[in-house]
Amino acid sequence: MSSIKSRPAFIALRFIACLLLACGALAVRAADAPAATAPTLLVLGDSLSAAYGIKVEQGWVALLQARLRAKGYGYRVVNASSSGETTGGALARLPRMLALHRPAIVIVELGGNDGLRGLPLADIRRNFTAIIRTSQQAGARILLVGMKIPPNYGPAYTRDFHALFGELAREFKLPSVPFLLEDVAADEELFQADGIHPTAAAQPLLLREVWPHLEPMLRRP
Repeated sequence: MSSIKSRPAFIALRFIACLLLACGALAVRAADAPAATAPTLLVLGDSLSAAYGIKVEQGWVALLQARLRAKGYGYRVVNASSSGETTGGALARLPRMLALHRPAIVIVELGGNDGLRGLPLADIRRNFTAIIRTSQQAGARILLVGMKIPPNYGPAYTRDFHALFGELAREFKLPSVPFLLEDVAADEELFQADGIHPTAAAQPLLLREVWPHLEPMLRRP
């Protein structure tokens, strides 16, 4: 009879014990849950950012990731650059990149291949505008990287091509790099045999052009 009388108390104690175990399990799972993921910095570029002709780890984008880590910025760099990329090609890929990575910052390093193909400036502007607006609508801030093309395309086209980057930066109030190759363009030794793509030795100089314009956009964790 005494065992029967104590049964309700035993059941209650057992219920409390199970409840405590469940709460403990939830606490363990919460502790084991991964921390919030680091914000993403997406580089949308062409061969100049894709480390064409050199090792990927030598490219300025890889050097950027190393610098961010060294300076305590909690950004994960995703290099979505592709050799031969145009503004039109990048625009087609962009929605998937934004959905997949949800970047806080997008570095747009494009236009060189458009210019070398002599594409109409109105088309290049239209593509850039769509890239900027699509990225901003996804919540990303933009750093626009300027480019120049050789003068053999004619003085008007060459001038207006480079001016396009400044015009876009002013229109959308974007930070911008005036010319990615500023510190290497005049030195043939810093280019590969094709005379177009910078060598591994030139990559720190490319990063040096980008960094002063990018750093004010960064936020520490």
